[in-house]
Amino acid sequence: MNQHRRRSSAQQRIRKRAVVATAFAATVALGTGVGVWALSGGGGGEPEGGARLPSGRASTADPSAPAASSVSPTPSRSYPLSQAPRTIPAVRSHTPAHGPGWKPQRGDRVVVDDAGLADEGRLIATELGLTYAGEKNDVRAGDVRLTLDGGGGNPESYTMTVRGGRVHISGPGEAGVFYGTRTLKQEVHGGGTAPEGVVRDEPAKPVRGFMLDIARKPFTESWIEDRIRELGDLKFNELGLHFSDDQAFRIESTSHPEIVAKDHLTKAQVRRIVAVAESRHITVVPEIDSPGHLGAVLAAHPDLQLRNASGVATRGAIDISKDASAKIVDDLLNEYAGLFPGGEWHLGGDEYQALAVKNPQASYPQLAAAARQAYGSGGTVADLTTGWLNDRADTVRAHGRTARAWNDGFYHSSSVQPAGDLQVAYWTGKEFGARQPVDYLSAGRKVLNYNDEFLYYVLGQPQTFVYPTGQRIYEQWTPRVLRGTTAVPARYDGQILGGSFAVWCDFAHAQTQEQVAAGIRMPLRATAQKLWDPGKPALSWVGFKKLADRLG
Repeated sequence: MNQHRRRSSAQQRIRKRAVVATAFAATVALGTGVGVWALSGGGGGEPEGGARLPSGRASTADPSAPAASSVSPTPSRSYPLSQAPRTIPAVRSHTPAHGPGWKPQRGDRVVVDDAGLADEGRLIATELGLTYAGEKNDVRAGDVRLTLDGGGGNPESYTMTVRGGRVHISGPGEAGVFYGTRTLKQEVHGGGTAPEGVVRDEPAKPVRGFMLDIARKPFTESWIEDRIRELGDLKFNELGLHFSDDQAFRIESTSHPEIVAKDHLTKAQVRRIVAVAESRHITVVPEIDSPGHLGAVLAAHPDLQLRNASGVATRGAIDISKDASAKIVDDLLNEYAGLFPGGEWHLGGDEYQALAVKNPQASYPQLAAAARQAYGSGGTVADLTTGWLNDRADTVRAHGRTARAWNDGFYHSSSVQPAGDLQVAYWTGKEFGARQPVDYLSAGRKVLNYNDEFLYYVLGQPQTFVYPTGQRIYEQWTPRVLRGTTAVPARYDGQILGGSFAVWCDFAHAQTQEQVAAGIRMPLRATAQKLWDPGKPALSWVGFKKLADRLG
């Protein structure tokens, strides 16, 4: 709004107040019974919590108002200036107004301006007990209208206007409109009424994820779908599935059925999970970790097991000097590319035990020989391992995927450089030869925050892990805190795509899946808040927790 419009609006408000006050004084002088008069035209909000003021509550006339006898006002309610919606994550901007807000009533409609918003419209209609009326051009009292505004900008942004007894949610993309419906749902469920005014909202980070280890511990389809619904309401947009590890391979395979655990998800179940995720604008990101963490695959293919110079098997590690090793992993990557339609893929790349020994070349002479053959006389096992990661990135890139790998899969000692478009999933600084996050950022890489100090929920709390608390995330963590508790310089903020809260199931029986859901409830909400807006929250932790309890 320009300065001229601001001045004009202010002058209009002053004139309206003067007219109302004058009319009120005149009516009192005539002995007329007085109710409460409207303070402004156009309407605004209501008290926090959705409570409406009693219509018979009288106001006090301004004694300084000039007398007048010719104005006869129409009695109506008066509403205080609305307060910002209380949601998780909190909205970034709210312009308050006077008015009753919006509360769903029997017979109210959800209408859309574009057929592409039908799913969003049907969902919010069901959740609020409204009628989904489809594409409509007419306007009715109580309408919730969803619109694609056709403009540019962040496709996850939205504007929600509550005015005149109606709600209008618009955005440049379907995802943003969906997030607007999540705000509306929380407002109604938390307080009964959406406050009058205009919300303008968008996330600070494009990646807001939750990662689940289903390899070590099987989780049911219904449990996963329940978490997706929870994630959607909190405006997360990624679900990572780590479904292959030493303990088990947990998704049905047609290319290699021999590797699949008895307790697994069928492809039909995964398709349903993906469909629920897509309906909430959540991308499912699969992870087949290699060349380490392949114990379940190697149990069915012991000939591909990596062995040291003494013939001792190296746990979870595949022998990357063998062509058959690359073939079986690529078979799986190619197979599941058709099952997971999203644009992201996690290649793992961490904890390859051949590089955890003092002298990898001496301990694994077959790897050293393969490295020299591929990269010349100076080739090392680290070079060969980096080359393996690049080759797997080529495989998923051919399917139009963007690949990421754990930070300890990027080897400082390697003369072979990881592919430039590989994103860094930074989780730890505890490994041998650990590199600081700035090493990756200064090289221009895009980084995702999986900081194990704050975001790792490891069942059984092995080693130094403790269950993270929502309070600690809420009060101490931001996406720039990639390692430990210290933030990287602000100049790198644009390279940090976002982050992910992760559940790892090292001791699978330490908690039931119901206990996991309860344990991650507040950490998920705190993570959602800080990925949407990393600034200091307006609410204290106590207030935030009370809000979470109220929203359910």
